[in-house]
Amino acid sequence: MASHQDFVDYVAEQLRESGSIRSRKMFGEYGLYCDDIFFAVICDDQLFIKVTPAGEAAFPNLSKVPPYAGANDYIWVEDVDDRDTMTALTRLTCQALQDQPKKRRK
Repeated sequence: MASHQDFVDYVAEQLRESGSIRSRKMFGEYGLYCDDIFFAVICDDQLFIKVTPAGEAAFPNLSKVPPYAGANDYIWVEDVDDRDTMTALTRLTCQALQDQPKKRRK
């Protein structure tokens, strides 16, 4: 089941205090970017945020599951109405991703 644009828009609105949020349609689902950093996917109208050590340490009780078959685990944000948790997790994740060395394309 593909995600719906209204759900994507709602999540982006919930995350507005994290930075500049934009979405990009990918294979019937959506990728999310915060200040041009790819940090999450929306699959089947569910939000999954990349796993980082900082995110895991701050939110150890959030489930980690793959958003689709064959994917790495992401942090599954079950309660997209919890703006404070989503914003804090997004900020921590994007900071950690920004601090990682850039991968070089071959």
